[in-house]
Amino acid sequence: MKITWSKGLTVMLVFVLTAMLISGCTGANTIEENTKANSNTPSETNADEAPIEVGYPAAMTYWVGMDGDSMATLSNFNEVGAYKELEKITGTKVDFKHPGGDGAQVTEQFNLMVASGNLPDVIQTNWLTVPRGPQNAIKEGTVIRLNELIEEHAPNFSKFLAENPDIASMIKTDEGDIYSFPFIRGDDKIKIYYGPIIRTDWLNKLNLQPPTTIAEWETVLTAFLNDDPNGNNKKDEVPFLFSAGEVRNEALNQLIGAWDILAKFYQEDGVVKYGEIQPEYEQFVTTMRSWYEKGLIDQDFAAVDGKLKDAKVTGDTLGAFYGFASGSIGKYLDLVKDHPTFEIAPLPNPSLVKGKNSAAGQISPSYPGEHAVAITTAAKNPAEIVKWLDLGYSEQGSMLFNFGIEGESYEIVDGSPKYTEQITKNPDGLAFKQAQAQYMRTHFGGPFIQDVQSFLQQMKYPQQLAALDAWGQAENDIQLPPMTLTSEESSELASIMNDVNTYSEEMIVKFIMGVEPLSSFPEYVENLKSIGIEQAVTIQQAALDRYLQR
Repeated sequence: MKITWSKGLTVMLVFVLTAMLISGCTGANTIEENTKANSNTPSETNADEAPIEVGYPAAMTYWVGMDGDSMATLSNFNEVGAYKELEKITGTKVDFKHPGGDGAQVTEQFNLMVASGNLPDVIQTNWLTVPRGPQNAIKEGTVIRLNELIEEHAPNFSKFLAENPDIASMIKTDEGDIYSFPFIRGDDKIKIYYGPIIRTDWLNKLNLQPPTTIAEWETVLTAFLNDDPNGNNKKDEVPFLFSAGEVRNEALNQLIGAWDILAKFYQEDGVVKYGEIQPEYEQFVTTMRSWYEKGLIDQDFAAVDGKLKDAKVTGDTLGAFYGFASGSIGKYLDLVKDHPTFEIAPLPNPSLVKGKNSAAGQISPSYPGEHAVAITTAAKNPAEIVKWLDLGYSEQGSMLFNFGIEGESYEIVDGSPKYTEQITKNPDGLAFKQAQAQYMRTHFGGPFIQDVQSFLQQMKYPQQLAALDAWGQAENDIQLPPMTLTSEESSELASIMNDVNTYSEEMIVKFIMGVEPLSSFPEYVENLKSIGIEQAVTIQQAALDRYLQR
């Protein structure tokens, strides 16, 4: 069985009629009662009556992390052109609450906020990754179920769900509850943005063809090491910058797809497996150990951060690496534009067999989970907030979030929106995404459908567009869909995986560097089993089974 993220599933919006509470109830307003009161069930109308028309909220509080491109010039999202225009359209004054710090600090602040019960009206986050999952957030009274409110007050989003039943299934819990207004990638090209990159000028100088298999990669990397492709008469070339973290990152899957597995959880014909205990993972680690011994992998790979990577690329010493279409190919071609020969290009994700596509590379689902907006039980006017959020899925809202303000950040050219030089050649010297951040949210995410043209207009080099085709050749059939776990499953899985991740992150580096002999691999597998990885697989299998039954 082949699982994709475009499986046709039927959209079901569940209608619940709430019975009137009779005598015997106290006047106390418990969290559970608040949740029921905000459960969006039309309790005062019959099922065949038209929903009551509501206006936009006068004001609302909105908790959302601020991305780096926004922080470069903004202190608050009220300064973003799209949100300024939304206030003109709706009259709604939004009080944005931005947590400070990095990812871990933002997560800590989110957890403290939820635990305190001092909630804003809406929260934007990845609800698939919150402790104990989105269904539990509804049951515990943190956020409200949105199904009926969406049907009654969100015509644009309702129309989108009716036309895209596969996505409608993704954004629900296993119990059928819609918990947020999601960020949706609106085209397959937007889902692919990361993969292998190589110095094509080095290939040309050494009369080599772009490699497509692991064996061909080794041949090319060996030539990069020994044949002085940068021409400085020094043996200073670093053939390949390997990243163990990006191998284990389930969204990126660096190199591992060549062995027809992922490092962590994946599925074959609906059966969940865990990569690091498979024989193929031992083969992968053995190959990386051999490359490291031969000098084909950066000897300091475990300590290389983004700045060091930039220095190796711009310093004319790095031959091959994994990176992003915009943040790597575009950036490095800009930074090294004065180099007389510097050229980089994407490669397809390699396989073991000539002519065969890699089993997996990087791909994002249409609904990646991140940037989703939920309405909390603290909101006094959830219907009005739903109407406001629905604008993001309208044509007008789509233009605002994807392109900003007409006449400032974009113009209509031949019937299509085209970014102005305020974005593409910012007069203040801002990078493309920093300039976008002043006007729109497509550079990062939010409650709207990302337009493919807003993505493709970032690509000013042909190598960037070629990357979408090259990296898109991977089969990408074995990745798990965006599933939800029960509260109990979420807690148990998190406990197991905290220990697994700590152990495995250490061991992959030790195996590759030779600190731990490869003869210890069977012991490593047994240790993972003792930590509980087989129980983790059982949990993921149950979640996948439920997902397939939605």
